[in-house]
Formats: sequence, structure tokens, C-alpha cells
Amino acid sequence: MPVLSTAEAAATPAKSVKSAKASKAKAAAVQTRKVKSVVLRKQAPVVRAVPTFGQVAGLHDVDDPLALRSSVAYVLDQDTNEVLFSKNPQAVLPIASITKLMTALVVVESGLSMDEKLTVTDEDKDTEKNTGSRLAFGTSLTRGEMLHLALMASENRAAHALGRHYPGGMNAFVAAMNAKAQSLGMADTHYVEPTGLSSRNQSSAKDLALLVNASSQVPLLRDLSTSRETRVALGKRQVQFRSTNGLLSNPMWDIGLQKTGFINEAGKCLVMQASMAGRKLIMVFLDSSGKASRIADAERMRKWLASLPGGGEAAVAAKL
Repeated sequence: MPVLSTAEAAATPAKSVKSAKASKAKAAAVQTRKVKSVVLRKQAPVVRAVPTFGQVAGLHDVDDPLALRSSVAYVLDQDTNEVLFSKNPQAVLPIASITKLMTALVVVESGLSMDEKLTVTDEDKDTEKNTGSRLAFGTSLTRGEMLHLALMASENRAAHALGRHYPGGMNAFVAAMNAKAQSLGMADTHYVEPTGLSSRNQSSAKDLALLVNASSQVPLLRDLSTSRETRVALGKRQVQFRSTNGLLSNPMWDIGLQKTGFINEAGKCLVMQASMAGRKLIMVFLDSSGKASRIADAERMRKWLASLPGGGEAAVAAKL
């Protein structure tokens, strides 16, 4: 066993103390690093989904043979008026941007020039839902371009500008919308503005079938509503707008006229005129829950109709 000298023996305790202090310092540094590496994240607040009018009314509790996510569904043979599918057809609900079909119909029937330049102003700002728009204040487009963007891309400022530039202004335009609804026999329908952002724009599936039927008789509305995309000059830029309805690019569908819609109170909405199995059909889906649910419901309906004898001669009714 080695023998330590007096000097070495004296130095050993000092070294031990230094070593102990170093170890403690190192441990403290490691602990400090560990503490610093912990990130405390503030938990995001839970935002409760706003129920639709249909959910509040219990319309989703009604069962149907296709298990649709839409609380309202209606399919009508356009030529014979035969009802092929019916679920809560008389329920009166907010219709969101389906409103723009009536906006477009009133504009076209007014006979106003489609080449006249209309300018978007701060009067066209969304004060209902505070949504934005790609049409900046000061943007000038022809009435025809505004109509195209309103129908195809559901541009709210375009629809509002169309109403504001109507002879007599917005009040006269809304009055014309309601007058047209009455003339078509749409007894359950009422409009307060031309975009659909207000939940006070309301209708029923049976009424909307009348609107789709009337709108589909207008070639311009058929063309613009089924357009997949367009480019518009916004200042020095060419900006591309696309349709809100993905079914237009689906080869399984032959769609003659369409319009989508959504606000929280209305859920996802879709109306169409489509040819299927040799028949012209009008389809209405309202208050659908889920991101792609209205499209999925339309697909379920298409497959079901194709499976029927004669391509869709049976009728199914599900009533509230």
C-alpha cells in the first residue's frame, strides 16, 4: 500500500473539496439546463361548435335510408315533378350562399348591361360574419364578371356589389328578390340581403327546387355556375378563382346548374340540376354536418338513384 507524504496528505482533502464542489456545480448546471428545456404551453381554450338551426330543431334525428349527413334532402324529376327522395322538405332554414342563385336571377332578368363596370367599395364589406375577400375596395369589374365570381366562387363582395348597383339601390334589389320568390311560388322563402351571409335569408327544400328549376332555364346562369375556374384582372395581376363545388370535375356527374353555401347557422348546403340515367333531376341538400358531407351525400344519392329500377322510379319519403 503506497504511503502518502505529509504534503500529499495535506493536499488530498483540498482536492476532494474541489472535486465535490465541481460535481455539485456540474449537477446544478445539468439541472438548470433541464429546467430551461421545459416549455410550458398554454392550453388552447375549448371552442364549442355553434349548432345549426337544423340541429336546434332536431332535424338530424330523422332517419333516412341513405344515412345522409344532411338534415334536409330533396330530389325531384324536373320534367315530371315526381319526388324521388324527400327528407324534411318543408323545414325552413338559413340557406347561406344558395341565396346567390336568386341574386343572379334578378340581375339577369333586370336587363342591365353585363359590360357595365361596377366598383367594390367599403359598402360591400361583410358586416355579418366579418369575412374577407380577394376583391379589394376600389376593384372595378364588369357586371358579368361580378356575376361569374358570385356564382362560381361564391364571392360575397361581388354579390353585394351587384345588389348595390341595382336601380333604386340595395333596398330595391332585396324587394325584387322577394317579389321574384313570390312569383315562383316560393311561399317559405324570405331574403334580407344578396350574399347569404345573413341567417335571416331562409327557405325550404321545396322552394329551392323551384328556384333551381327557374334558374336552370337561363343559359348564362347554367354556364357561369358550372364554370370550374376563371382569371380576372385585379389591378396589374391576373387572379385565378375556382369553383366551390368539386363535383364539377367528377366525370360521373353531368351538372347543368349548381350552387354551394355555408354559414354556421345553415351548415353545408348544395343545390344542383343534373342529368342522370336519362332524367333531369333537381337535388337539394341543406344543413349538412362535416367538411365534405354535402358532396358525400350527393354521391350516396347518385348511387342510390342509379340502383333503382329504371334508374330512379321509386320514391322514398322521410318526414319530420
